[in-house]
Amino acid sequence: MRTSGNPTMWAIFAAGVVLMLAIDLGLVGKQDKPVSVREALARSAVWVAVAAAFNVGVYALCGEQAGLEFTAGYLLEEALSVDNLFVFVVIFSAFRVQSSYQHRVLFWGIVGAVLLRGFFIGLGTALVQRFWWVMTVFGVLLLYTAWKLFRGDDDEAEPERNLAYRLFRRCVPSIAEARGPHFIVRENGKWFATPLLAVLVLVETSDVLFALDSIPAVFGVTKDPFIVYTSNIFAILGLRSMYFLLSAVVQRFVYLKTGLALILAFVGGKMVAQKWVHVSTGVSLAVIAGVLAVTIAWSLLWPPKPNEATENR
Repeated sequence: MRTSGNPTMWAIFAAGVVLMLAIDLGLVGKQDKPVSVREALARSAVWVAVAAAFNVGVYALCGEQAGLEFTAGYLLEEALSVDNLFVFVVIFSAFRVQSSYQHRVLFWGIVGAVLLRGFFIGLGTALVQRFWWVMTVFGVLLLYTAWKLFRGDDDEAEPERNLAYRLFRRCVPSIAEARGPHFIVRENGKWFATPLLAVLVLVETSDVLFALDSIPAVFGVTKDPFIVYTSNIFAILGLRSMYFLLSAVVQRFVYLKTGLALILAFVGGKMVAQKWVHVSTGVSLAVIAGVLAVTIAWSLLWPPKPNEATENR
């Protein structure tokens, strides 16, 4: 399978990710205080700037096609990440996680997501390379997900009913009361999980479910493993800052799920019809960016009435 990344590029990217995570943990990982909107905006701008600089490097080293594929893949993953913010808002609200501890949960959730995405993308690449019909299966999966979004199905409305959460509570010795920022505590000579660790399990579970949609979607834009992985990881790295930037207003994007459903339907349809219809990366990028711009502007400029907004969510 064609790939833009040589071993040196993979090594430099991996080292860069480790360095960025280490800086993030060292600078803010130990600060148990709420993240202000201004601070979140600055961090988000840094992550977007780093992704843009990497994109320029892809253009310069790998060519225009690879650069366009990274842009489309990154934009698609960022759009789907915004949808994941709805889930985070629900989880933190349901378990009453203090805002000063939310960044700690999200940091370790992102570390786990970086590792899990590597596994899922490797598996997806191997399947796509060996079995031609896997792309069709991915396309059908995306069409089904788009249909669920159109219908307004919300599997995370009650996170405490999540299977992984219930198994965790049943199998792992836990305490009911929070212990500040700690995930585990030692009491009376025994180790116990705190509610914050249970929330982290829910965040990781939501990312696994999210990956089942987002990874097939990015394969609909590019089959290059290097572009698939790097666009995924850059979108994930900026997710924590984006959460603190958008969590207060994300509920106003009432038409976003409709826009995401249209994007997933477009990408899924393209994957199903790939043997008969060729859609260029430029067209895909224009569709993704256009649908996002229209649905976000529609949400902000022409918000529905309160009862209609509830139905859209």
